Amino acid sequence: MIEFELPHAFDEEFMALIPKQRYIINTMLADGRVKAYSLAMDRSRLWVIMTGDSEFDVLEQIAQMPLSDYMDPDISELMFHNTSDAVMQFSLN
Repeated sequence: MIEFELPHAFDEEFMALIPKQRYIINTMLADGRVKAYSLAMDRSRLWVIMTGDSEFDVLEQIAQMPLSDYMDPDISELMFHNTSDAVMQFSLN
């Protein structure tokens, strides 16, 4: 899990990068590298559940994010990450 502290004020350059950030995150969500992406209501913090073979691998993926220059990652290795979406899923096939 990566926790990012965001800048207190968003300048024009930061704001211009948000659509690119969303595109990259959506791509990472689609291919399974990102499992969850959450923003605090006050936009002060961002949390990402990401898969990777190592901390270095995760740092390389973070570097692909357009807003990475504005965010310092605090990485915590998780034993597991459960979500309600993964519990009791039945196939109708």
